[in-house]
Amino acid sequence: MLNIIWASMIVIGVVWAAFHGNIAAVTQGLLDSAAETVSLCVTMLGVVSMWSGILKIAERSGLVDRLARVLEPVLRFLFPRLPEDHPARRSIAVNMIANILGLGWAATPAGLQAMKELAQLEEERREAAACVPGKEHLSQKAAAPSGTASREMCTFLIINISSLQLIPMNMIAYRAEYGSAAPAAIVGPAIAATTASTLAAVVFCRVMDHKRAIISSYK
Repeated sequence: MLNIIWASMIVIGVVWAAFHGNIAAVTQGLLDSAAETVSLCVTMLGVVSMWSGILKIAERSGLVDRLARVLEPVLRFLFPRLPEDHPARRSIAVNMIANILGLGWAATPAGLQAMKELAQLEEERREAAACVPGKEHLSQKAAAPSGTASREMCTFLIINISSLQLIPMNMIAYRAEYGSAAPAAIVGPAIAATTASTLAAVVFCRVMDHKRAIISSYK
């Protein structure tokens, strides 16, 4: 759908320019945008490389593990059904830490790994529930139907999208690239906005979990 929308916008723009004699301006705009894109990519490559390297150093030095332990109370609150020793906990913690630091590109691999591990956990739950046909809903760890995201997966996705950020590195880099006099001025508003979105996400997840628990108790 997005491909159709973007293609339609391009075609409409070119046709409009042709009717109004502005093809030269469109061509110049395309050339300027191409040069600007290359410049922006080079800038972002440097930022991504530096902060991804710092995150990797923090991971190998054990700092990430210590921060993950600090996040344990948060993980227990958000994912009460997730086993204490499950590897997904660390992947989720790394993803959250990267997002808090504004490193969305570094958070993505950890997020994908967490989803993979949560999917495996749900498959194990389905296999365990199959041993007691018709009684799945009586178990606290009842599995979601095959092909359906689990509670943990939905919660993680929502929290990942809301993503509290203390240092919005992406926006700071963009503002610096385009000549902002104070690139870091976005920090305060970003913290306020992402704090509100994260709190809304947490409340939504807890309300939905409570609703599911009530529905399950009547089955």
